[in-house]
Amino acid sequence: MNIPDQPIAMSHQIHTYTELQQQIHDDLRIQHPDWVNSDGSSPTCDSYESRLMELLGISTRRGSNESAVATHRALEQGATR
Repeated sequence: MNIPDQPIAMSHQIHTYTELQQQIHDDLRIQHPDWVNSDGSSPTCDSYESRLMELLGISTRRGSNESAVATHRALEQGATR
């Protein structure tokens, strides 16, 4: 994991799905500046965001604890690749 030298400021409480998406978008780029191209694009961050949203969508459609466990495992596997 890439941990920045400076502490990360705590953000405001998230109330909506859109706010969650924006927070994830911002945090990935802050935590992994090496993934951001000089033009501001970041295919790696975009891929992580897309996969997470896909997993969250699957989890909310199923609405069970089992799907939450599956989502957690998938996220862990993605983080170790």
